[in-house]
Amino acid sequence: MEEKQIIKGGSFLIEERTPEEIFTPEDFTEEHRMIAETTRQFVDNEVRPAIPELEKHNWELARELVSKAADLGLIGANIPEEYGGLSLDQTSGALVGENTGRAASFATTLGAQSGIGLTPIIYFGTEAAKQKYLPKIASGELITAYALTEAGSGSDAMAAKATARLSEDGTHYTLNGEKMWITNAGFADLFVVFAKVDGDKFSGFIVERQPGLSTGGEEHKMGIKGSSTRALILSDVKTPVENLLGEVGKGAKIAFNILNIGRFKLGAMCLGGMKLMIHDAVRYANERHQFGKPISSFGAIKTKLAEMAIKTWVGESMVYRTLGMIETAIGDTTNPDAKLRAIEEYAAECSIIKVSLSEYCGFVADEMVQIYGGYGYSADYPAEAAYRDA
Repeated sequence: MEEKQIIKGGSFLIEERTPEEIFTPEDFTEEHRMIAETTRQFVDNEVRPAIPELEKHNWELARELVSKAADLGLIGANIPEEYGGLSLDQTSGALVGENTGRAASFATTLGAQSGIGLTPIIYFGTEAAKQKYLPKIASGELITAYALTEAGSGSDAMAAKATARLSEDGTHYTLNGEKMWITNAGFADLFVVFAKVDGDKFSGFIVERQPGLSTGGEEHKMGIKGSSTRALILSDVKTPVENLLGEVGKGAKIAFNILNIGRFKLGAMCLGGMKLMIHDAVRYANERHQFGKPISSFGAIKTKLAEMAIKTWVGESMVYRTLGMIETAIGDTTNPDAKLRAIEEYAAECSIIKVSLSEYCGFVADEMVQIYGGYGYSADYPAEAAYRDA
């Protein structure tokens, strides 16, 4: 078999590619299709019926669903086998994300658990931290959260004011500060927290829930109501030195690389949500009759459905074309640093995916509301919640 050429990130602007170099969903392996179908069945049979209860902030139920997802291998898809995972490729992880996108708010819960709350430990954790935490995350025993944002530092992450002080005996760090918009904060056991050491050395830490670590009340959000979102308050919270991620002062590298991975996974989640919205909109348009015929036969509705399908197809192509390039760049390596460099090469593509797919998702949701007409404004129909969540 001819070895695939590694494509340079951003080269789509200046170079032509042959069809053989472009990965598409038609190239999925049987393993890819199996993990996608497993996720889809779990979401449709277990999660979607539970959405009304999750939106009442039933976090015990959320934990149960995370545990069930873990039993199916959905949490540990990208965790190395030696730490209790399945060692599947990035495409498998994205397919889990895509089909989780059908799960409304729970997609955010599971996304934090299997994505940004987990990957910093895989790529930057010490061996002791990996052995201690990864098997319990993969099994769903530990729920994770990612704590980067503060009231005064959103996109400007380096302006964070949270602090971490090394103890005199060099055994632990003491963290103080406040984070906000933290997904899973209401019931997470483990937090990836970013803070400054010695006033200016931005660093990442693994922090367990303990006395001194508290959360604010649930945020009253427009959408994604079935996902816990709270402020995280750290008051003399201690974490051992082996829970430092990477090196002191290297927090920016950790944060931005992990967010880069999160961008293509977010795109995949949006894609799954868009496909479900189209499914529901088509079904409604076929069932709803006006002037003696289904509204799906009217030109205006056909145009809307066509535009929804176009955006979805374009988004799908972007996600999996990029993943194909990432997989080729990773090759057979199992080295975390090499994998991270391969993913980092496509930072521009991942950013384009995040921006485009989130915009497309909003567009598809808006068109869905229009197709439903007055019923699109009713909470008794799926368009209303889809619009808020998008």
